[in-house]
Amino acid sequence: MKVLLVDDSATMRRIQKTQITSLGITDIVEAGDGDDAFKKLKSAMPVDLILLDWNMPVMDGLTFLKKIRGIAEYKDVKVIMCTSESEKTRVIEALKSGANNYIVKPFTPDALKEKLGI
Repeated sequence: MKVLLVDDSATMRRIQKTQITSLGITDIVEAGDGDDAFKKLKSAMPVDLILLDWNMPVMDGLTFLKKIRGIAEYKDVKVIMCTSESEKTRVIEALKSGANNYIVKPFTPDALKEKLGI
């Protein structure tokens, strides 16, 4: 499984990367914002899963999500929003925009495993 990890915080990426690798997933590409993620997604395909932060500079997670959901090549890439935004309306907005699931930070490896269904 190849994962694209998108978060503007290098510390949060490091924490999430450790959690992902603890699940046995080692093919991880990192990006610091939605614009960087879009460039890396194009060059890293096939990507199986995107763990996507919501609040980022340059291009936020929701804008990135809507952008990739409009491109047929990325329709099967699973996207989990990983954010501190826990307000119900925000969760609904992300799911309606094409997120497959939603997880609130900070989360445990077990919570991530449950969202991934592994």
